[in-house]
Amino acid sequence: MNLDTNPKISTHRLKAIFGGSIGNLVEWYDWYAYSAFAIYFSASFFPKENPTAQLLNTAGIFALGFLMRPLGGYIFGRLADRVGRKQSMTLSVLLMSFGSLLIALTPTYQAIGIIAPIVLLTARLLQGLSVGGEYGVSATYLSEMATKNRRGFYSSFQYVTLIGGQLLALAIQLALQKLFLSDAQLHDWGWRVPFAFGAILAIVALYLRKNLEETKAFENQKNHTSNRKGTLKELLKHPKAVLTVIGLTLGGTLAFYTYTTYMQKFLVNTMHMSKEQSTLMSFATLFIFACLQPVFGALSDKIGRRPLLIGFGLAGTICTVPLLTLLSETTSQLQAFLLLMFALIIVSGYTSINAIVKAELFPAQIRALGVGLPYALTVAIFGGTAEYIALWLKDIQHENYYYWYISLCIFVSLLVYVLMKDTKENSELDEDAK
Repeated sequence: MNLDTNPKISTHRLKAIFGGSIGNLVEWYDWYAYSAFAIYFSASFFPKENPTAQLLNTAGIFALGFLMRPLGGYIFGRLADRVGRKQSMTLSVLLMSFGSLLIALTPTYQAIGIIAPIVLLTARLLQGLSVGGEYGVSATYLSEMATKNRRGFYSSFQYVTLIGGQLLALAIQLALQKLFLSDAQLHDWGWRVPFAFGAILAIVALYLRKNLEETKAFENQKNHTSNRKGTLKELLKHPKAVLTVIGLTLGGTLAFYTYTTYMQKFLVNTMHMSKEQSTLMSFATLFIFACLQPVFGALSDKIGRRPLLIGFGLAGTICTVPLLTLLSETTSQLQAFLLLMFALIIVSGYTSINAIVKAELFPAQIRALGVGLPYALTVAIFGGTAEYIALWLKDIQHENYYYWYISLCIFVSLLVYVLMKDTKENSELDEDAK
């Protein structure tokens, strides 16, 4: 059976997509557990100050973790292009889980002083290295395993599982908050539970990824151009594709991290919700957000990638400032839910298809590196600093400046969407079968 031309969904393909996606979920759970539980453990790693200052320090380490992502994108992307997608994904999830275990076992600032935040930083740097490689390789793997007419649908599961990692972290947080631990216990030691759980999940991810099959696209070029595969020299032969990845990622990643990772803190610090209320609202909106990804991905298979990107760019540029302003002023939880959900629907025009768009820009011998490295550089600069900039501007009483910053970045990406070709009709993935 020819898996690349058969339009039916085969068991082989479903197993590959499921295995790649679940491993991605585990890796992103470990990454987001840090953000979800920062409101509880920030005081354990830094001297006692005001809550915003503690979160600012924690967000600073979160941002520094992102600085390792370009290096991870290079190392794991090069490995995936030269040795294989499967091996690269297996190694990345092991590194992520080691970082998670390190956080779970680190003593508090009160116990070991300045060593505590240093160990926390080390763990986050390791996790940043891992997740920097994960995106490009998993995006490449899912795109290459998909049939031509369902690439948008299949690749959308990268963000389903990425969001699923956040949902799992929030679900554990809700369970600990509502069923098992008091607020004092969560601040004291309960925040360690999700990091220990994340390390254990690595066993499941390792098993699933160990049994994955390699993609046909990689196998077809495995014995060719071996001296050019996964090199920066080869990547720089595709400057237009590299710049396109940077441009289309800029606004999307900032909007995504604002409405997902940072939003839980925004609901507590700006809207003055309780931590439990913010966790519950984040969980509900993210669950719906995850369900929207395959819908938008399938739509892109019908109408193309570019219309969805332009829709996100226009709506994001126009609506971001009024949306966040209304969110900051509302006292109604229902209104806050509807506003946040509207924002996530807009962002879905980017998140659902950004993986496949990037994969369609590069040939197989440089695809994982081409997708991962420029993406990781952009996310490190803009996504990784989103929380820090937002909290800093709030601390100096100019939080609304952040809203305009997001709008400007989305507008820059909109210009890229308008000028670029639709990758559905001009896909390098079509060249893999030739």
